[in-house]
Amino acid sequence: MLQRYLLFWLVLSSVIAGVWPNNVPDPFLISKTWLGGLVAVVMFCVGTLLPKDEVLNVLKRWPLVIGGTAIQYAAMPFLAWFMATKVFGFTGDIMIGVILVGCVPGAMASNVLTMVARGNVSYSVGLTTSATLLSPLIVPIAMKLTLGKAVDAELLMNTAITLVQQVVIPVIAGFTLAQVSQTVAKYAAKFSGTVANFSILWIIAVVVAVNRDNIQQLPLMLMWALLLINLGGYLSGQIGGRVLGIDTGMRRALMLEIGMQNAGIGASLAKTLFPDQPEIALPCGLFAFGCMTTGTIFAEILKHFPPTEASQVSEEQGALAATAEETIT
Repeated sequence: MLQRYLLFWLVLSSVIAGVWPNNVPDPFLISKTWLGGLVAVVMFCVGTLLPKDEVLNVLKRWPLVIGGTAIQYAAMPFLAWFMATKVFGFTGDIMIGVILVGCVPGAMASNVLTMVARGNVSYSVGLTTSATLLSPLIVPIAMKLTLGKAVDAELLMNTAITLVQQVVIPVIAGFTLAQVSQTVAKYAAKFSGTVANFSILWIIAVVVAVNRDNIQQLPLMLMWALLLINLGGYLSGQIGGRVLGIDTGMRRALMLEIGMQNAGIGASLAKTLFPDQPEIALPCGLFAFGCMTTGTIFAEILKHFPPTEASQVSEEQGALAATAEETIT
């Protein structure tokens, strides 16, 4: 129910957080200090759900996975910076928040929507895993290149440490425990998806609650900027996929991976790095609505046009990406 109707629950939970009465104890504001822990829970659940055979397939086709991750980390920070500073001229907290949206790794929701779109799910999982594990190294670099003087060395170091603690270690721990313990694997298969999705919904609801008074004054241009970043990500995936020479199923995975950013990580980073500037987290929460909406529509359209060709990678790429039967879902 949570996964299939995630967009509905996202809207419902955020509306509840946005209109919560002031004279009633607010569970969202009470739990705002838990965001980092919730992100760690989400990433642990993701780790427990990573199939061993898909991880091995990722290792076999690592040049294509690294290539797709490189396109993501080049395209999205640039798109966010260009839209925020050159097209819409944002300043202050809104500018930082929009650029942060582009710097974080892709969202795990892209894996599910890739399956809906009849794309290559294994490649999608590989891209998400790669972007997540590399985030402590690449996200601070992307932030420095796009934000410039707005960030210093200490903040970049804190970014890397936060991502290691909240993202990398939980993913590795979850995957390792699920492989060595059948009990953990059994319960993970039953509960991890629900826990992860509920945690994501709660994180976004907290962001909405913290910015409850600011949402009413949101500039319409911010919505347009986030939408253009999202759509630009899909287009970058299509162009990048053609440059890599990958087949239609893998291109669909790359498009959804690049266009959909991990709003939970973005919100947690904003809260951790800028505790006195709650508006910075707001674009991350808004982007969650945008990318879930467009991603769902996009996947529903694509599923009516199933890939007809077999994998058409070159002979050299085929050796690295395994057989055509393994690369087409």
